[in-house]
Amino acid sequence: MSQYDDIINYNYQMKHKRMTIHNRSAQFAPFSALTGYHELIDEKGRETTNKIDLSSDSKDILDLKLQIINQELIHRPLITITYFSKDLKKEGGSYISCTDYIKRIDFTNHYLILINNLKIKISDIIKIDSKDINFNDII
Repeated sequence: MSQYDDIINYNYQMKHKRMTIHNRSAQFAPFSALTGYHELIDEKGRETTNKIDLSSDSKDILDLKLQIINQELIHRPLITITYFSKDLKKEGGSYISCTDYIKRIDFTNHYLILINNLKIKISDIIKIDSKDINFNDII
């Protein structure tokens, strides 16, 4: 006779409901003590560029191009603009090029407004091109 003979054939009565397989397996799921750490590392590694300061000659050329475009707004010229977009999470940003029709130029608030209602600060623009307008005379 062994010391466990009295409990081997014991009729056990469960007093609580068994845990589901899903809940039981959740106990052994991996635990991340550093919640958000990987996202922070990815954000830190994301590269941004600094805004380019244009020379006064380049600014004058852009200003002349904007005045020509403003005169041609009746014809809805298609233009390609390269502008600086400030990053919302960290210092710096990126340069974006987009091609669209101009809705209007707000010289009072210094915005260029495209047909899709995208507002671009005139001071963020570094390049303007158009197939509809000949800019060769001012360059």
